[in-house]
Amino acid sequence: MPSADTIFALSSGAPPAAIAIMRISGPSAFDILQDLAGRTPSPRRASVCTLRSPVTQEMLDQALVLVFPGPDTATGEDLVELHLHGGRAVVRAVENAIASFPGARRAEAGEFTRRAFTNGRMDLNEAEGLADLLAAETEWQRRAATKMFGGAFSAAIEAYRQDVLRLSALTEAELDFSDEGDVESQNNILITDGCAELQQKIVQLLASPPAEKLKDGLRIVLAGPPNSGKSTLLNALVGREAAIVSDIAGTTRDMIEVPVSVEGVALLFTDTAGLRDDSADVIERIGIDRSHAAMQQADILLWLGPEGEGPIHPNLIEISAKNDLKESLSKSADAIFVSAQTGAGVSELLHIVAARAKTLLPPPDQFAINARQRVFLDDAATALVACGESEDWLIIAENLRQVRLALDALTGRAHTEDLLDTVFGKFCVGK
Repeated sequence: MPSADTIFALSSGAPPAAIAIMRISGPSAFDILQDLAGRTPSPRRASVCTLRSPVTQEMLDQALVLVFPGPDTATGEDLVELHLHGGRAVVRAVENAIASFPGARRAEAGEFTRRAFTNGRMDLNEAEGLADLLAAETEWQRRAATKMFGGAFSAAIEAYRQDVLRLSALTEAELDFSDEGDVESQNNILITDGCAELQQKIVQLLASPPAEKLKDGLRIVLAGPPNSGKSTLLNALVGREAAIVSDIAGTTRDMIEVPVSVEGVALLFTDTAGLRDDSADVIERIGIDRSHAAMQQADILLWLGPEGEGPIHPNLIEISAKNDLKESLSKSADAIFVSAQTGAGVSELLHIVAARAKTLLPPPDQFAINARQRVFLDDAATALVACGESEDWLIIAENLRQVRLALDALTGRAHTEDLLDTVFGKFCVGK
């Protein structure tokens, strides 16, 4: 249902800039343009218009104007774009002029996209994909967000929903007509097998790496005893002096985290306190405890201590640091030999870490599901398991209904205002 008020906001970057794009969306968008420009240009054709104050008729700016009649627009409503000169005073003057119209107000964060959702221009998953696309900083993030925004995940969910509707129809047939002998007995097998097959599809989807790994970066932890070269190697890996380097044992007492992008993948390198058992320093002991916790949470662990003495970890990489010095640890040929001082082996290590990291992320040609989506997928999978465990058609029908509700919550067919506030609150004003 169209909104009663008309919203506006600057949709381009903050001024000053060469161009500032002001968007106006809602039932009065064309009336506002008529009063500002004295005319309403032809739809979807760029036109140069002189914008004037509706009160004083003072010239505000000469702008490029685009008119988009609803519902075939970004928001599903009548939409106007004013391409202004990007000075702060120009933008402020035009904003004040628009705000003077009855029923016009400044848009809230994410309100343009929320109206697109409300008017059926995109579903909730596509809206989240758009938010991820706007926030993407790496190539891997951009690709995954593009898949989600492009509707790949929503298409999969719609296919699941059609399967559930088919299974529900078969179940209702069993409930209504089984006593009359008009329903084939094989429906029983079709429903059981169909529920099991759909449940497996959802389980496989849940087993994929989470979207949060893409956004926050995989945690790469450098660990080992004091003076094993962790801080020096961290600085070499991230290309700057992020950690203090000293020959004094126990210099690093707390974790140092540095986010970087390597080969299009977001990584969070973490330097840790040197591991030893004989420290009497209370602060250093706290740092060592945090080091152990960081190693447990690491996606990839770079071990700079004696070979084979690192913790058991599925993605442990043995590092022979200080390879330019005589006191460097002796390690087998399977280790990565580096010298942070000379730079030898550092590029190779970065490549190996990035390659390993890519195996822990969703493939670049697939979407990545977030925590909200996982909750509803898990609810659907649980209800499908319950279908297979029951022989009561009423219970099976109810569980299939729960599956439909979970899938509808994924796309936004079923939603709460609190949920929408959370999703669209992630957007900036003007989007």
